[in-house]
Amino acid sequence: MKRQEDIGYLNEFHPDYAGFVFAGTKRRITPEAAAALAEKLDSGIGKVGVFADEEPETVCRAVRLAGLDIVQLHGGEAAEYIEALRRLLPGMEIWKAVRVRDRETVLRALTLPADRFLLDAFSPTEAGGTGRVADLGVIRSCRIEVPYFLAGGLNAGNLATIVREMRPYGVDVSSGIETGGAKDRRKIETVMRILRGESGEVGSN
Repeated sequence: MKRQEDIGYLNEFHPDYAGFVFAGTKRRITPEAAAALAEKLDSGIGKVGVFADEEPETVCRAVRLAGLDIVQLHGGEAAEYIEALRRLLPGMEIWKAVRVRDRETVLRALTLPADRFLLDAFSPTEAGGTGRVADLGVIRSCRIEVPYFLAGGLNAGNLATIVREMRPYGVDVSSGIETGGAKDRRKIETVMRILRGESGEVGSN
């Protein structure tokens, strides 16, 4: 989320979480700007901060400024990094994004001491936000038994089928609710209706 309008859309359709990206360039936001937006966000929506290979102290500053509820790590953070972050942010929920390159990569990542995992498409150049669908065949072959989020190229055209087939704990949608690089109210409404089974495309959980 980057604009006041984005926060208005979320308050209207009420997803479980709102993401603030502190990594990359395309959707990056400063902690100060995120704090101003977070103040307007419905208190029932969790605030997720997305980071990639940042210094733990930098993560802590953003968490405190923006009042984040969850830290989502999208870089090459190892177990030691996650444990160090936990010491600095006791009680903070930590999610680890996994770029689905092959079965071994996924299974190895799932041993990290994170609270949740987010399976995203692999790119040799981008840590996330590629707009490509993750390799569902690899994910199926891993027989994952822990709840996970699915990310990568999800939109109104493929969401119902993928959710029905994969049964993830949750989904992370970004480019799929954008038009011209900005969040689109109509697309957010459509995706939320699909996920809630109001469109008839996905059965309610």
